[in-house]
Amino acid sequence: MQVGAGNRWLRMAHVALLAGVLTGCSEAAEGDDSKESARPSATAEASGPQDTAASSGGTIGAAGSACELPVTFDTAKSWKAEAVKAPLSQGPVTLACEIDAKPAGNIGFLRVWAGTSGAADARSVLEAFVAAEDGVSKAKYSAFTSGGLSGVQVEYLYASELLEETKKESAFAVTTPDGPVVVHLGGLDTEEHEGMLPAYELARRTLHTV
Repeated sequence: MQVGAGNRWLRMAHVALLAGVLTGCSEAAEGDDSKESARPSATAEASGPQDTAASSGGTIGAAGSACELPVTFDTAKSWKAEAVKAPLSQGPVTLACEIDAKPAGNIGFLRVWAGTSGAADARSVLEAFVAAEDGVSKAKYSAFTSGGLSGVQVEYLYASELLEETKKESAFAVTTPDGPVVVHLGGLDTEEHEGMLPAYELARRTLHTV
């Protein structure tokens, strides 16, 4: 399945899932108005640390882990990783693993996409990945190094037709002897995305080849 149909399927499934989560939250709030929301207010978040490091909950990528990949990295505590077998492609890479943030209290996924070995560098792979997604604007690329790997990361805005809003998303890419890897972080909205950035940074910071 190519990027158009694959991404629509992912987005629609994601929105359906979020609708259930948000409905449950609404019902819980109506049942007990005396309880404060478990999530900090926007004011509290703005006044607190914005780049708190995520605690590691384990490592994925190696043989025998939840997702076997060309790279290994740490996942944030309570996030749940699951290998993906559906043939969903975006640009030069195919979805290989989803790491769900819901058990940690956020709404979104860290998704890992992998490709076959070739001559393309990390920048070319990441640019092709972003170009294959409709609704992207203001992409900003930068280089990074981690675990002996040189990679490229990007931050951009995604205009969601399903949610009728524009939100921030991030991704990074590296190339390995077994092919390129792209790690992408979305989220329900920009607020959720920024709340999950420490988990994304943990993955990038602990990245190694297998």
